[in-house]
Amino acid sequence: MSASSIWADVVAEQRLVNLGNKHLGSCERLADALTTLIAERLAACELEIAFRDAARHAFCAEPTLVEAAALDLLATRQSDPARPSLTQILYEYKGFLALQAWRVSNWLWSNRRRNLALLLQDATSRVLQISIHPSATIGTSVFLDHGTGIVIGPSASIGDNVTILQGVTIGRRYENPEKAPHVGRGVFLGAEATILGAVSVGDYAKIGAAALIEMDVPAGCTAVGNPAHLTNCPSSLATH
Repeated sequence: MSASSIWADVVAEQRLVNLGNKHLGSCERLADALTTLIAERLAACELEIAFRDAARHAFCAEPTLVEAAALDLLATRQSDPARPSLTQILYEYKGFLALQAWRVSNWLWSNRRRNLALLLQDATSRVLQISIHPSATIGTSVFLDHGTGIVIGPSASIGDNVTILQGVTIGRRYENPEKAPHVGRGVFLGAEATILGAVSVGDYAKIGAAALIEMDVPAGCTAVGNPAHLTNCPSSLATH
């Protein structure tokens, strides 16, 4: 589904159940709604105009950011057992908002507006308790569930269709700050899991709650424990 069709569904939901933010009632596109939410929910008064302008410019210059947001909306609705409406996700889910704020900050970072990118990261961390560095790379159809305490550090790489629960840390090690983790497609990261250093988590792997990952996790495997060990791997990959 396109961003325009997703926005049409959101508008229809609002009319049906009389939901919605009065400031968003005049929004004609998903990009307009995202711009308003980022500016009004994350910014102190002195930064609201700067954040609003940055989001507007990012969504205009890079329409794929809006399409990515639409895919994140769908992924959240499909993955959350509560089966929320698109309207609820857009207005109420801080994980979704933090992810879209990161998409804007990443665009700013890539376009050499790094001070503003870091200010947006700081505002997101302060208001939503989710910190994603602007230099990270994140795919689409991503679901940040609950969200509180998620930290994604500089240069970390995360694929499409990934689910990340609260308290997850993905970051570099002090002794090797040039290397950051790579998380593949379709990975599930359980609450309070920590992934550190130059490690790769393969496609469709599962990381258990509170696991400490300092080794590669092959595709399709489950890693649990602190320190982590592998289980439920395809063929004979599992080790202990």
